[in-house]
Amino acid sequence: MKAATISEIKQELTTIAPAKLLDLLLRLSKYKKENKELLTYLLFEAHDETAYIEIVKREIDTQFAEMNLSNLYFVKKSLRKILRTTAKYIRYMGSKQAEVELLLYFCVTLINSSIPIHKSTVLNNLYQFQLKKIAKLIAALHEDLQYDYLKELKKLE
Repeated sequence: MKAATISEIKQELTTIAPAKLLDLLLRLSKYKKENKELLTYLLFEAHDETAYIEIVKREIDTQFAEMNLSNLYFVKKSLRKILRTTAKYIRYMGSKQAEVELLLYFCVTLINSSIPIHKSTVLNNLYQFQLKKIAKLIAALHEDLQYDYLKELKKLE
């Protein structure tokens, strides 16, 4: 079965009655956890993005606290898991400014942790890639925001 395009889905959704649309959304949220999380964000948290960013930051802190530091292999896997989770939340928000803020927070938390990122090429590359990604995102923001975020980025380099 071939999936319909976004424009076809949009056209079909405009013709559906509200009650039927509600049933479709509920059915969609039952099948995948990510769909349910996105729907939860859109319904309950999208109106207050700053509070949601704080929730995500606390989640990052929690994951750093639970990280297994016994071996650099486990550290690498944990850091990638944290980045995957953060990317998921960023995707929900769809905001470049929020993405910059959360990735900066990840890098600051990583530097402030006791993880020896400069002793491992893989960890150092992961960190450097995040810095490059942040710099690229900052370039797309408004000039006033660019100045503030560039100051924070310079501290990390």
